[in-house]
Amino acid sequence: MFHTIREDLVTHAFAYRPVPPLADDHPLLRYVPRKAVAYARWVPHALFLAAAFLVTFMPFLALGAGLSGLLNVFLTGVPLAVVLLRPVGAWWLALAAAVPMSLWSGYQSFWPWTPAGIISYGAVMLIVACRLRPRAAGEMWLITLAVIVAVGIPFHGSRWSPDTLALLIVLGAMLLIVVGLRGVRESKQQVAVQAAVTEVERSRRTVLEERTTIARELHDVVAHHMSVVAIQAEAAPYRVEETPPELAAAFATIRENAVSALTELRRVLGVVRSENPEAFGEVDPEAPQPTLAALGSLIDNVRAAGLTVEHVTTGAVRTLPQGVELSAYRIVQEALSNTLRHAPGAEARVEVSYVMSGLGLRIVNGPANRLAKPSPGSGHGMLGMRERVTMLSGEMTAGATEDGGFEVVAFIPVEAAAEPE
Repeated sequence: MFHTIREDLVTHAFAYRPVPPLADDHPLLRYVPRKAVAYARWVPHALFLAAAFLVTFMPFLALGAGLSGLLNVFLTGVPLAVVLLRPVGAWWLALAAAVPMSLWSGYQSFWPWTPAGIISYGAVMLIVACRLRPRAAGEMWLITLAVIVAVGIPFHGSRWSPDTLALLIVLGAMLLIVVGLRGVRESKQQVAVQAAVTEVERSRRTVLEERTTIARELHDVVAHHMSVVAIQAEAAPYRVEETPPELAAAFATIRENAVSALTELRRVLGVVRSENPEAFGEVDPEAPQPTLAALGSLIDNVRAAGLTVEHVTTGAVRTLPQGVELSAYRIVQEALSNTLRHAPGAEARVEVSYVMSGLGLRIVNGPANRLAKPSPGSGHGMLGMRERVTMLSGEMTAGATEDGGFEVVAFIPVEAAAEPE
């Protein structure tokens, strides 16, 4: 116990520990003009010093401006001024000043404090309790009790006023309230910090999972092209009569590289699938990945689920790279799924625009006409859509509409195919 008291209240007792000003996001500064925020942050300090000034001059009302009044002004005011900069040292000064104030003033009701000393000492204790660890509040209260007993016996004997004991009980209750409120505030801050960290980790995990899903899906696309390269490289020498050895060796090298790349790709996909074997759910992992040609079937399924969907396609429909079509299909699928979950009874519209420079997507839905049920999803579908668009160097915006609905707009650039000669 003595070790903790020395650590909390003795070691570096007069260390510089200023009370910080209000934070910029403090609720009290919410309605303060921006230019006055820098000064408004110090308003509590100014109010405290003004109250301290009034308290220090209270003895003049009872004692006059004599030596006793000046001494009480000094002993009462100094701890209140010092506590904003050196709280522990201010408490020691207030405790040491209690007995001289009582002896000089002759006030005996709340011995050893005068009325101004009670206010000063109580304010100093509360501020110190707010600045130090919670156990310091109990240590200060015990030391105060010990000083009163040690000094009061030779001066008062058994003729103590019961007001002193009542005052100690009140001070102890105030310290408990301050420590309790401080603990609640710190707990809320820790919970908020932990929630923020958890949200960041969840977002990172969701991004990694979505990238893993994209890698699995793109495997089929890349593997198809690599297989075609390997087959054509193997068959090319047989389509030319008297193939030069150099050309045959070049085709053989192309085939070996294609087969090697395909093997490495399958090995990487095997690692991904082994880490999340249930990622495919009931979907056949060997089934071909969907393209925009399958968008009609997707919309029909959504309509069967009870969502009214309007499908509009503009521009000259053409075959796009498989990665682009796959990502576009998944974006529409996720947007319609979000509409089903979060806007039941709403009407949706899917617009697919083929332009020379790429592919445009717009999925918009109106407001829900009934309350949405709690969704068991992770709530990070937007991250997946943004990852797909970013992977293809595209742009995407998502947000609420004026009528209370939601809109997702994406553009995926596609290089124009060269005209055949």
